Amino acid sequence: MFEKFTEKALNVIVEAQNIAIYDHSDKVLSEHLLLAVVKETKGFCARIFSSYNITYERLAKEIYMTLDIEESDLNSSIPFSEDFKRILKRTMDLADESGNSTVHYEHIVLAVINDKHSKISMYLENLGFDIDKSRPLIEKLVQRKVKKDFHPEMDENKEPKIDLTSETDSLFDNEKSSKVFERAVSKLSASNYEILGTEQIISSILEDKESPLANILSNFGITESIFEEKLSKINSRTSEYGGRQVVFTPNAFTAMSLALQTAKELGSSEVLPEHMILGLLKSKKGVAYDIFKELRINDDDLAHTIIKPIEKEMPETLTILRLAKQEARRMGKNIVGTEMFLLGIIGEATGIGAQVLTELEINIKDARVIVERMIGFGNDYFDSEITFTERAKRVLESAWEIAKKANKTKIESSDLLWAITTETSSTAMQVLEQLGTDILEIREGIKKHLQK
Repeated sequence: MFEKFTEKALNVIVEAQNIAIYDHSDKVLSEHLLLAVVKETKGFCARIFSSYNITYERLAKEIYMTLDIEESDLNSSIPFSEDFKRILKRTMDLADESGNSTVHYEHIVLAVINDKHSKISMYLENLGFDIDKSRPLIEKLVQRKVKKDFHPEMDENKEPKIDLTSETDSLFDNEKSSKVFERAVSKLSASNYEILGTEQIISSILEDKESPLANILSNFGITESIFEEKLSKINSRTSEYGGRQVVFTPNAFTAMSLALQTAKELGSSEVLPEHMILGLLKSKKGVAYDIFKELRINDDDLAHTIIKPIEKEMPETLTILRLAKQEARRMGKNIVGTEMFLLGIIGEATGIGAQVLTELEINIKDARVIVERMIGFGNDYFDSEITFTERAKRVLESAWEIAKKANKTKIESSDLLWAITTETSSTAMQVLEQLGTDILEIREGIKKHLQK
């Protein structure tokens, strides 16, 4: 019955049962549900109850003045009363009517205050709660829950996507990755193949036995000798191809493109060997990945071990993107748009981007209010993958280019904020405009700080 209830909604039901047990009641009554609703209230609903000074203590006193509960033995499997069952059914009906696949806390609140067959309305009205005035406010909140999959930047069919094929030169333009490429090409020349695959790239990374990355891989049982032994037993390169031939095999190109994207998301303006391994793990394709699987490597464990040293360096953009994802989760979203980047920049607090916005009197509280108004709240966040809108990806792409032109090894908050200003119709720029600033002020602020 409760498989569609969110965690917050389920907490209300459990608390109602706990209150009934505490009262030695032989049934879970509608009164217990009302008490649980007020006790577990969160967010906007909490503010509505608070505005009428409806507290758990006041409500309990009002209920127990009129409710005669007979004592019985404690029972952890107390049945629901008919009133309780009726309200639960109405709760699930409200969820269906509002187009939600899950039952939210707000649906319970609405069903409770709308119930005309129990004494709930009497208790609330005795304490001065205006049901007629509060009902439409909660109904609007329930309607906002339908917006889970909506985002202003999602409908971008008319906007070109980033073409990673134009960026392969960026993969090996630093000393570490350049050496990987040179060794990979040498290995390719010694083989019978003409096109670079994942196996040559990983083999060349393992050849640098003194590197920290090689040590990490060795701890997972991936050494040069083991890898080469497994490679020597492979007679076919079928898993490298998808029907076309390029400078890289198609799956090597996919892995390297993902390495490029990973570098950006980890705040680097260079593609390093670490990013190449992470790109391979994300692609889940190719000869090298097949060998990893044969060695029973856990993708998540290896990725976490590689990322951990990077996190210790605390790159600004990595922190900002982490905060952006947290903001998305807070609003029940699994989509990160440019507005979440903006909240991440402000939340990071120490970078030039945050300093510029602070000087323009932009703070996290006001920015959140406008973002919430623009994109609404989604359903309670479940642990699904966070995705970026295409516009957000383009902003990250622009920040990468800005950092590279400035010969930086890391993407900084100033690069990300400047990149946001290049997307004039983005949600982030709309938020900034509503906060009273514009592109010129932001760019002038960034220039001023960079000249210091």
